[in-house]
Amino acid sequence: MTEISRFDAYPPTLTVNPTVPADAPATEHLVWTIAQAAEERKAGDLVILKVTDVSYLADYFVISTGFSRTQVRAIADNIEKQVELVHGQLPTHTEGNNESIWVLQDFGDVLVHTFMPEEREFYKLEAFWGHAQEQTLADIATVLGIAYNPTTSA
Repeated sequence: MTEISRFDAYPPTLTVNPTVPADAPATEHLVWTIAQAAEERKAGDLVILKVTDVSYLADYFVISTGFSRTQVRAIADNIEKQVELVHGQLPTHTEGNNESIWVLQDFGDVLVHTFMPEEREFYKLEAFWGHAQEQTLADIATVLGIAYNPTTSA
């Protein structure tokens, strides 16, 4: 039996950078897709934390801010759509979509946190995981072997 996506009725189109080489590291490619999808929905304060050496939960956290519940939901939905299109996977678990003040998406090697500003300030994940290595999109692009120009990204 074929699994049906909740996006089948209105299939999304690929909008993130499709030029990542086929032999690129899978986890960094997933981070790239997530970050590009978040930026496409105008996510604020995007932070990528490499937690490989400090956590068994995941290899990366991608943290961003939405400035309304509608935007938080739109960011999370676009991430899910683009990851499904590019990587053929859905999050193993999503938490907080109904309230849309903090949406957590678990993509296995990558945990995605999309916050409203007040919740992000309250939980301070970047401070809690302060010993993790902060990465930029340029860092991820370098690992993937692609060019990154922030003025032309999503």
